Amino acid sequence: MAPFVPFASALPNAYFEVDEERAARVLVKNRRKRYLDTHPEYFESPDRELEDPLSYEALIRRLLTPAERELDRRRKGYSGVLESDILRSEAKLDAVNNPDPNNPITCHRAADGSISAVQEDDDEDIPMTKEEGEQKWRERLEMKFVRGEDAGFDYSEVDWNPAYNDPELERRREEEWFGQEEEDWDGEGERTGETGVQDF
Repeated sequence: MAPFVPFASALPNAYFEVDEERAARVLVKNRRKRYLDTHPEYFESPDRELEDPLSYEALIRRLLTPAERELDRRRKGYSGVLESDILRSEAKLDAVNNPDPNNPITCHRAADGSISAVQEDDDEDIPMTKEEGEQKWRERLEMKFVRGEDAGFDYSEVDWNPAYNDPELERRREEEWFGQEEEDWDGEGERTGETGVQDF
């Protein structure tokens, strides 16, 4: 039977049974989120584009100016551009042939045979500026990372590392633990003569 733990927010005196497996999953997801908070360079890696080329196309690439696209091509070099173009084309072809109903990015084949990626969310969710696109891109990467969908990342470095525990949650647990501790007396009988003033 799973242990009973206090539900600290709304009902501090109520106790609910907690499934240990669910608690472990939440702990792992919190550690992954904390890792991203402390390692923002994760989002800056050029490999992120290659992991989800359709989302990158819809959220970032289509909002770049021609000058920014040229700068990006120079930064990647010929082989990097070729790799990203091939992966993007393969992802589009796969999305046309095997549509994923859970993916908000869908691909459609035009009359001329070209394939374009389109975000099927509400109109208000479609980014119109680079800043909005980058924010949505970052949110999408964060969700994939927290779910453990980055195949190139070694999650064991984060999942089993208590250094990535939420410091605020750790502080609250310590305060609760110390608050439950009772004062004890090792001497015999009742305490006498304590004035609170050190007299040595």
